[in-house]
Amino acid sequence: MLEWILGIITVILFAIVLWLAKSKKELKELYKQAISDKHRVATVHGLINEQFLPFLKNFPYDPENFRFIGKPVDGVCFEDDRIVFLEFKSGSSQLTSIQNKIKSLVEDKKVEFQELRLE
Repeated sequence: MLEWILGIITVILFAIVLWLAKSKKELKELYKQAISDKHRVATVHGLINEQFLPFLKNFPYDPENFRFIGKPVDGVCFEDDRIVFLEFKSGSSQLTSIQNKIKSLVEDKKVEFQELRLE
């Protein structure tokens, strides 16, 4: 009789362990999904902000001179005395490796103007 009870307890404990393992896996998946959703919302928020930043009062350039590009940089301002590449960031976001490369090329004055004619 004792063996029968121990067997039942063992099966119940095994079922609980399996249930907890499944729940733990589900919790991990829910956590991953929540992190993914958070990043997605932040991305959408950034994309929306990029469209409106040139029209804010403290934007340092004439908004009419701004042209939105999107990628690899947010846009370009064509001022009377210079051309400025702009990348809008918020919070702790950093430049991507491609954006850093573009920044270096501009700083090293490796920027050109070419006229291409279609004949």
